[in-house]
Amino acid sequence: MRIHVLRILTFLLLCGATVPCRAQDKVTILYDAFGESKELTKDWGFSALVEHNGKRILFDTGNDAAIFEHNVKSLGLDLTKLDFVVISHRHADHTTGLRYVLKVNPNVTVYVPADFSNGFGGAPILKTFLRPDESLPPKMRYFGGTDPEHFTF
Repeated sequence: MRIHVLRILTFLLLCGATVPCRAQDKVTILYDAFGESKELTKDWGFSALVEHNGKRILFDTGNDAAIFEHNVKSLGLDLTKLDFVVISHRHADHTTGLRYVLKVNPNVTVYVPADFSNGFGGAPILKTFLRPDESLPPKMRYFGGTDPEHFTF
């Protein structure tokens, strides 16, 4: 559901009455705990690449830099061609992949909220945080309905 909400919000923001969308505009999910993709490693966190009007905008960077790197490489994306990065908030599940981004593109502009100075997380999260719902199909459950190997915030 969160993916669909993000796509709708992104479409509304980018494709408002004053900015027409083009056929090549798209949002690519790079990091999430949902979906059926065999190429991507699921994990707690979020990242998406927004391509609009010739601009490439990375929105958040996920929870684990190694998983983020794997997912980016699996999709064949070139982060050296980013126009800028937007970090939505200071939680580690949206920021930790920034280490990889800055490794491959150290001069990219990164926009962060003013409260970003409080640092990053990394504390473990109890697996009971995820309530299983067997009525949902696997693609709509966290991690496809299986427990993640590691689960930190």
